[in-house]
Amino acid sequence: MLLKMRTSLSFVSLLATALVHAAYSNQTSQYTPQAMLSLPRRGTAIPNKDGTLALYTVATYSFEERQYANELRVLQLQNGTSRLFSNSSAISNANWLGDGDKIIWLESEDDGSTTFFVGDVSAPETKPTSVGSVPGPITNLKLVNISNGTLGLAFTGQVSSDGSLYNPNLATTPYTSGRTYDALLVRHWDVYLTPERNSIWYTSLSKGLNAYYTLSTPVNALKGSGLESPPSSFDIGSQGLAFVAKDPTLNQANTTKSDVYYIPLTTFQETAPKIHLISTPGLQGASNSPVFSPSGSSLAFLRMKDISYESDKNRVLVVPNVSSLNSTATEFYNSTDGNGSWDSSPSLLFYSQDGATLYAVAEDLARDKLFSFPSDPTQATDLPSTIVGQGTTLDVRHQGANKILVSVTGFFDNSVFFSIDPHVLANSNGSSGVAVASSNLNSLSAYGLSLTKISEFYYQGDGDYLIHAWIIRPSFFVEGQTYPLLFYIHGGPQSATNDEWSTQWNLGVFAEQGYIVVAFNPTGSTGFGQRFTDSVQNQWGGRPYNDLVKGWEYIEANLTYIDTDRAVAVGAGFGGYMVNWIQGQALGRVFKALFTDNGCFNTVALYSTDELWFIQHDFNGTLWNNYENYERWNPAAKTSAWNTSHLIAHNDLNYRLPIAEGLSAFNILQDKGIKSKFLNFPDEDAWVTNPENSLIWYETVLNFLNEQVGLPAYSSSEDAAYKATLMN
Repeated sequence: MLLKMRTSLSFVSLLATALVHAAYSNQTSQYTPQAMLSLPRRGTAIPNKDGTLALYTVATYSFEERQYANELRVLQLQNGTSRLFSNSSAISNANWLGDGDKIIWLESEDDGSTTFFVGDVSAPETKPTSVGSVPGPITNLKLVNISNGTLGLAFTGQVSSDGSLYNPNLATTPYTSGRTYDALLVRHWDVYLTPERNSIWYTSLSKGLNAYYTLSTPVNALKGSGLESPPSSFDIGSQGLAFVAKDPTLNQANTTKSDVYYIPLTTFQETAPKIHLISTPGLQGASNSPVFSPSGSSLAFLRMKDISYESDKNRVLVVPNVSSLNSTATEFYNSTDGNGSWDSSPSLLFYSQDGATLYAVAEDLARDKLFSFPSDPTQATDLPSTIVGQGTTLDVRHQGANKILVSVTGFFDNSVFFSIDPHVLANSNGSSGVAVASSNLNSLSAYGLSLTKISEFYYQGDGDYLIHAWIIRPSFFVEGQTYPLLFYIHGGPQSATNDEWSTQWNLGVFAEQGYIVVAFNPTGSTGFGQRFTDSVQNQWGGRPYNDLVKGWEYIEANLTYIDTDRAVAVGAGFGGYMVNWIQGQALGRVFKALFTDNGCFNTVALYSTDELWFIQHDFNGTLWNNYENYERWNPAAKTSAWNTSHLIAHNDLNYRLPIAEGLSAFNILQDKGIKSKFLNFPDEDAWVTNPENSLIWYETVLNFLNEQVGLPAYSSSEDAAYKATLMN
């Protein structure tokens, strides 16, 4: 525990010192939606083999030019300087090509095909070499060294029914738009399903004596198997390929079951690959994050136990010798009660350079932390040690022989690259071994954002447990003054408000309007133990709502700088459901305004969703056998009490919660004469990703809420991008 605390404190000190210095040394502008949406968005860092350089992408949106500027940059890890390699928007999936300064990337062509290019980062002006192409769009390129001068490559792409790579640019347009289905799923997230399926391809790239590269004919690894793999859930090692695929014999809408499969490969040119199922006795839920050890001999991955619960606990498993095709995976931290001794649910795994250590990213107390533990389950007797204890870890990579390069975000920093020596970190009890290789802090320095304006607290929930909440204050906060409250409820419900960057719900932007933002993690939130997450089942309007009532009472009694007579409540997804539920409850009368973003209005209508396992788990049964469970927490049944001003946003492409949910709520508000507004984007799903749309989203939301609590309208500010958006 002492190591865990000191490691976290070391990390916090590094980040806080840099951010506070940047904030108070150069504050010149207000942190508006335009400013936030115009910030450079960096990808994760990919180091070269010796750990001296790293590749990363940058996408910066210009509201003046109405487009993104895309860059592929090379970072000097020793001094933090970077240089431009390319500003082509066609480049993607760049990675290092073994030793030296050569890199490989994919480039999309006008006809929909994809070309593999090789270039030299030390000579960006040199014309890159085309080493091969495929006749359709592909992504998720991965590489592994399989012999001297030869690399194994794998990538994903959609395939037609005959197993060939699908190219939508060359597809024949039918004369009719009709479509029929005789099995689920019909649509998923934001698209209607089509006959095309996701598959994984592999090939080899060889370097000849003349320094030319030769790409072998790519092979569809899943052809004829009936399997479909999620686009990024696979890995390659020197001995083969591992991937995740759902069981094709089961109803895809009613089960989360997916298995890990292994394909032995030696040349990455095998034309008839044999697919082997990895056995996991007692576990039949979703699998993810397969990763090979550096030697390629061991395979680690994550799997859940429950066959129909997407937020079940991820358990860490390993196959010590994957080439022994009858091997069974062994679970880490197993316990006699079946719950496991480590009460966390990892989302990502990664091996150390020597294969002796596994790194895992897992939510813990409103952060996505990086942990480490021995890669041999028999030696993993102590609970994992914390490597990065703050922010949200996005990715981890080898940096040279001993270090790791970790990409992290936080509330007030959308990209930090940390260079970490795990051995130094452990031996110093967390006081050294961590260095900031690069940060986007300078992009935020003009806005006065400071970690000193972020705090957190715990309070007694609706039972014998504590509830966590964040507080974010504006940069101009002054002790002794009071500020209106923005009461934020996250989606899920099995999710959390973590210390992470977001463009959709950037809580710093709301705070800079003059709000005190209080963001809650009530019952059902992840990162506070599996039992706490599971307790939201059949309790949507019960325990979480009561936790929030207790939160309101805590604010009134303890946070004297909040003017609770000027409070608004907001939420998206499940948070939007909760705002609709609050509107019909006593708590709804304490708020001046409410905002529901793509939330559920009628729980009885939830069978219009895509993934039926979700509602059948959360409401503990089917609609026909357990109707009372769906009706018990139904906001639609409480509309007689609706009375508070209410903004509704709902988008056409949200097939998880179709637009009828938002329209129904707005229709009732209008019919009852309640001040209300409806915001809709026909080209967006639950997340607004187009920066132009996002700007209007913020303008509409802020103007509606600000008016009710006496804050200036955002649209009256000197935000040139917003004004330009209205004019065009």
